[in-house]
Amino acid sequence: MPLVLEGQLLPGSLVHAAYHLVDALDLFGFASHYQNDLTGATAHAPSMLLKAVLLAYSRGIVSSRAIERTCRDNALFIAINGDAKPHFTTIADFVSRSRDGIASVFAQVLAILDKEGLIGREMFAIDGVKLPGNASKYRFAAERLGLPRD
Repeated sequence: MPLVLEGQLLPGSLVHAAYHLVDALDLFGFASHYQNDLTGATAHAPSMLLKAVLLAYSRGIVSSRAIERTCRDNALFIAINGDAKPHFTTIADFVSRSRDGIASVFAQVLAILDKEGLIGREMFAIDGVKLPGNASKYRFAAERLGLPRD
């Protein structure tokens, strides 16, 4: 049974948005390391690697080995990557070399979202950032779950 890969990307989903948004971005910051026309095997397109990493991170998958496995086994990842199967070392190398490029992509995404009227300019927050505090995470979890306090 033939499978249309782009048919797996449902309009309105994060996967669909990431697939089309990354293609609209200026990825010049990534291109210099991935142009190997004269030597070596052909490199994976930076846009494909960026799509895979962004989608994986949005789903809580941060290990390069887990991203490789997901690119091989998950239909959405296969669709977004065009059935490319990057090795985990390629993914890890891409992430470690791409700090400046990812900052540029983030700025471009914010500009696009602002142009479309999708952000309010009131507050920006990044989930997962650990901030110093004097509260106990165990007590907070117990209160949230309705467990008796110690």
